[in-house]
Parts: sequence; structure tokens; C-alpha cells
Amino acid sequence: MKKLLLSLLVLCLGCSLSSFAQGERSLKRKVAIGRFSNETQYAKSVFYDKDNDPMGKQATDILSTRLAASDKFLLIERQDYDKIVSELNTGGGISENIGADYLIIGSITEYGRKTVGTQQLFSNSKEQIVEAAVSIRLVDVSTGLIVFSGEAKGEASTEDRRVMGLGSTADFDATLSDKAISAAITKLVENIINKCMDSPWKAYLLSYDDGVYFVSGGASQGIVAGDVFAVVEKGRKVKNPQTGLMIELPGKPVGKIRIDQTLGSSIADELSMATLIEGTIDNEKLDTYYITEVE
Repeated sequence: MKKLLLSLLVLCLGCSLSSFAQGERSLKRKVAIGRFSNETQYAKSVFYDKDNDPMGKQATDILSTRLAASDKFLLIERQDYDKIVSELNTGGGISENIGADYLIIGSITEYGRKTVGTQQLFSNSKEQIVEAAVSIRLVDVSTGLIVFSGEAKGEASTEDRRVMGLGSTADFDATLSDKAISAAITKLVENIINKCMDSPWKAYLLSYDDGVYFVSGGASQGIVAGDVFAVVEKGRKVKNPQTGLMIELPGKPVGKIRIDQTLGSSIADELSMATLIEGTIDNEKLDTYYITEVE
């Protein structure tokens, strides 16, 4: 009897852990990071090239590293940034062109460095300080609307101290720039993650062939064989008279599909094969649907 109870306890514990693991697994959002612009006058000479601004690239790399470390996103590099901004200005959705769920646009709005020293009878010190401010906008590319906008400041410093003429001296520490920008971006990353994860995950039906539906996204996003998703018919698009922008009304669930297999070797070519297990879909109008997690 004791062995039976122990076996049941182990089985229940295993089921609980399995359910917990499934609950923890989350589908990754696709995020494209637009070019960071340097809005300050720092390091801008007559030969300055805004397309190759070192501080802008520095900020982009730091943000990419922070988002990748969260393991919640697939990061997509976009080179045609000016084209993207042009599309955003039209007020329409651009998800099909950009290939991502969200676009991040950033800028370094403030940057400064200073040296502060103290002189005493037998010692003196020199503190190097760098301050930076970063502004970030998060855009839902399906609507073109800004869903988050924030600005944060970061600071980094180092100190050299000499006593009785002994001690270290150093020129300006160039790594302080990285640290100050990183400190500012870190303050915004949590808000970015929360905004992205609060919105429902979506993927799209690409094509249909002999009972098989091909779905955008694959293993890199966290999709696995056996997953079941809801199929939602998109709502009508109406114009918001206050903003002049087109908004999509809530969609209507019309069925469910089951993932049978994932294909592809990279983010660019990944897709999944699925079977409709519930409801009906108009196979001639696949662009009027999207799939999302079952509630």
C-alpha cells in the first residue's frame, strides 16, 4: 500500500512539474531594432557620418545584448531604416514588410563627461564622470502605433587617488561611455519586455496545400510539434476620427490548428506545418486570419 501511495505521489509530482514547465514556456516575439541616432553634438566633426555613428552602434549593441539575455525575443536586424520610418509615417501597419512584431527606435539625447578633483594636504584625487540619456520608442508594427515611449539617464565614474605623490594616474577611461549608456538602457529594458509580452503572440497562415496549413514561425520562436493554437478572423479596420489612423477591431475565433512539424534553419526561412482540428477556414482568404495562443 505504501509503495502504491508513493508511486501515485511521484506521478502527481511529475504531472505538476510538467504543467509548470509548459506554463513557463513562452513564445518569442520578433523584434527589429532600428538604428539608434546620436542627437548630441559629441564626436561630431566635419567628417561625421550619421550612418556610421559609433555611439549609435554602441547603443544598438547594448540593447540587443540586453534583449537577447531575456530569452523572450528573436532579434531582426533592419538596414533599410529610412524606408521603415517612411512606412510608419503613413499610419498603416507594416508587419508584412518589416517581418517583426515590434520595432524599437532609439536615440542618445544627452551625453557629457567631466572630471572632478579634490586637493588635500597629503593626497589628491580625480574622479572621471560620464552621464548619458537615452530615449526609446516601441512601435507595434501591425498598427504603426507607439505602445511605449520612455527616457532614462545613466552615469558611470572612476576615481584615481594619489597619496604623498604615490598612486595611479590615468587618461580618460573610454569604457565609461559604454557603462553610462548601458545603465540608461537597462532602466528601460524591463518596460520594453513587459509591453511586448503583455500583448498576445501572433503568427500568420501563409498557404494551404492538400490539408496542410503553413504557418509563419518555427522552432526559434518556441513552437513545437503538438502545440494547439486558436485561429482568429481579423476584425474590420476602421478609422479613428481623433488620430486619423486606421485601427483593427477585435477578431473572432473561428477554429483551432495543431502544429505537426517545424521547418527551416534560420529566422528568415522558418515555418511550421499544421492541421485544422476544429472549425472552418476560407482557404482562399488566408490573409484575413491570424493564429494566437488558446486562452
